[in-house]
Amino acid sequence: MFNVDQFARQLLIEALFYDEEYGALGNVSLIDPESVREKYLASYDPERDTFLIEEAVEWEDLDADEDGEIDYALAVDGKEFGTYETPEDAADQLLALAREHSLAPSFMILFDEEAG
Repeated sequence: MFNVDQFARQLLIEALFYDEEYGALGNVSLIDPESVREKYLASYDPERDTFLIEEAVEWEDLDADEDGEIDYALAVDGKEFGTYETPEDAADQLLALAREHSLAPSFMILFDEEAG
């Protein structure tokens, strides 16, 4: 039987990747549709060898890209919400936050020069 929670969880687990060879990592954002801005951001932190969720505390001005790729305000500062040993643990927390605050997911691939 199809389970949408397991489906979403597996997508989140796979999105929280890190590729050391290319310096690429998956960044999952939870977007608040009412304020139209990032509320939580999650990714792997290679310096600390852990998965990190941050709560956004400051955002850039909402100015949708002319090409329409990003239609929400990106966080420019955040505070640590929690660290997790596995992508499974981080995915479970992201799902809980999304449910609790009615947030929508967004995904980006960042490269070393963008990650910091």
